[in-house]
Amino acid sequence: MLDLGLSVLFSSIIFVVFKLFVKTGVETPYAIVVNYLVASMVGFFFYTKEINLSEIPEKPWFWGTMLLGVLFILVFNLMAAASQRSGISVASVATKMSLVIPVVFGVVVYNEKLGPLKIIGIVLALAAVYFSSVKEKDIPLTKNIFILPALVFLGSGIIDTSIKFLEETRVPIEEFPLFSATVFASAAMAGLIFVAVRSFKHKLKFKVKNVLGGIALGVPNYFSIYFLLAALQHKALNSASVFTINNVAIVMSTTLLGIVLFKEQVSIKNWAGISLAVISIILVAYF
Repeated sequence: MLDLGLSVLFSSIIFVVFKLFVKTGVETPYAIVVNYLVASMVGFFFYTKEINLSEIPEKPWFWGTMLLGVLFILVFNLMAAASQRSGISVASVATKMSLVIPVVFGVVVYNEKLGPLKIIGIVLALAAVYFSSVKEKDIPLTKNIFILPALVFLGSGIIDTSIKFLEETRVPIEEFPLFSATVFASAAMAGLIFVAVRSFKHKLKFKVKNVLGGIALGVPNYFSIYFLLAALQHKALNSASVFTINNVAIVMSTTLLGIVLFKEQVSIKNWAGISLAVISIILVAYF
């Protein structure tokens, strides 16, 4: 449970850093690329064995990291677009409700068992994510507004499911740091290509605060993935429990951090969501 708690902690720190980007004027797309470079270097630093770069492409998980790297960049940009066009609350709900995809995958592919109370807990988790994220003033819903959130939902779910699959079938526990570092290196390469393409329309300007923002984001970003992988190794919790607790706890903690650090307004619906989150975590973790 410690690994899962640390994953939630570092994921919550990411939320705080993103909020500080807005306040300090850090340009998120460029900071994101630096963040992936930093996260990759952190992973290589914590890998205790000798690193032979020529051997990495021969690892059974290598091509999976290439896919994940591209997905990380793609889903991030979809999230940004969904936030701008559909609203932050809609994008947040789409991202966190994606926990359904790895949960169903674990049940279907790995025959993971879900008792009645765990099923109730997962249903409550989805309700908790919605009520924790919804705002009093939401944008009117139209057919086109659902396209981007739907893509975010699918992309986030595929990322979590891919991480679970690779952890289960390809990655030895001693290679977690190397695997995580390679995922982030792949994301960094995809991000550099994205920035290069973007530079044709927007001239690049080097800013120290973008680099510092990327460093502040990269360290917790690496550890959020590393400890999630470690939590998935926990014998007492199946992947459905891990992803449910992880996503719901992040929604709950970031909502509370928003109140304490940024004086965000929280509605009755939001408090109801936090309460449901606590109940769902208890049901999923202890039954």
